[in-house]
Amino acid sequence: MSVLITGGAGYIGSHMAHHLLGVGENEKITILDNLSTGVEKNMPRNITFVRGDIADQALVAKILETQKIDSVIHFAGSVVVPESVEKPLDYYANNTAAARSLIEACVRQGVGNFIFSSTAAVYGTPAAIPVAEDSPTPAESPYGRSKLMTEWILQDAAAAHDIKFGILRYFNVAGADPQGRTGQSTPRATHLIKRACEAATGKIAKLTIFGTDYDTPDGTGVRDFIHVSDLVDIHKCVLDRLRGGGESLLINCGYGRGFSVRQVVAAVERVSGKSLAVDLAPRRPGDLGIVVANTAKLSRLLNWKPRHDNLDKIVETALNWERRLAG
Repeated sequence: MSVLITGGAGYIGSHMAHHLLGVGENEKITILDNLSTGVEKNMPRNITFVRGDIADQALVAKILETQKIDSVIHFAGSVVVPESVEKPLDYYANNTAAARSLIEACVRQGVGNFIFSSTAAVYGTPAAIPVAEDSPTPAESPYGRSKLMTEWILQDAAAAHDIKFGILRYFNVAGADPQGRTGQSTPRATHLIKRACEAATGKIAKLTIFGTDYDTPDGTGVRDFIHVSDLVDIHKCVLDRLRGGGESLLINCGYGRGFSVRQVVAAVERVSGKSLAVDLAPRRPGDLGIVVANTAKLSRLLNWKPRHDNLDKIVETALNWERRLAG
């Protein structure tokens, strides 16, 4: 068994590589990453690393052929919603055009399985909470649209060619490897829990809360936070399903319950034992009020159960990682 992880030096990709190596199976892993945001030292040692871009079809084809890749797990891409509003063409280039090129290379080389990291941003402002996979997808940001377009490309490719897919719509990924092997290390990362932990460790002076006038219990945005270790475990379940002859699938990845920004701040203060200095700011372009997953399909198709569904535990692993980064 041989898998290619794109963006494997990044936050989720590095967790995926460690997880696959840690389950005790004979998995051969190749990572393709241009290191624009990824960190090489966060990857496991016993993998094959290629520095390059997923849009380089010749390079991708060489990797797929020489490494005898049977499955691709695609994480590489741009992920900041407000930035996508400012730089839409960059997001369509990185998230859509480059992914199309990668999918084409996989089809040409006969790769059988393709797992794609999509996003809850495809739902836009959900008509109902929790939001299910068959809900409308009026994505409201270039980030969400760029991911939705890639979903369509992958589905159309699978209908025409011998390739199966797993499309995983992430809600809010947070936390770090409980064993301390990797975590969110991207410079200028905008993840709420990471930023709050940076404030708790003194890396930044203040945490900014964007938007306090949402129609939520405390006025701040509500999100469904899923621990990164649980998320990559879902990927492994999908990989096993596809390799075992199962059909393609599209699923939400979350816990089915949400926490507000203020609740997250309180959790970080509780776990760290420190009060955070907070600035209040207007909403950012593209930000939504409440986004929480309906996870019934995830449970039904994969019989999956979370192991880290606890906000304080998620914060604890993230805080431990920030302390490690601080030395």
